Amino acid sequence: QVQLVESGGGLVQAGGSLRLSCQASANILSFSVMGWYRQAPGKERELVATIGTGGTTNVVDSVKDRFTISRENAKNTVYLQMNSLKPEDTAVYFCNGLRALTTHWGQGTQVTVSS
Repeated sequence: QVQLVESGGGLVQAGGSLRLSCQASANILSFSVMGWYRQAPGKERELVATIGTGGTTNVVDSVKDRFTISRENAKNTVYLQMNSLKPEDTAVYFCNGLRALTTHWGQGTQVTVSS
């Protein structure tokens, strides 16, 4: 059973930064793609960023100039660096990974940005 465990969420003021971490219980290079999603209250879960096995990254346009996805293979960890946070970034952030045709999700970490 593969597990994805997120950490790094919290309460931050607008303009601040947070770095989310997602540690996998399996080799992250065995995932064809890993990513971050978020779900704000009353809204659907939405894609934020992805990183492929080869290291190719994709960040959605709405946060592209503020968020960065990266990974540390030796720690089986994927990161989401979030800068210049805005109140509208408030959401539960979920780690996601596709491995052997199975999608895995973490339990989520809350990010709250105060104005």
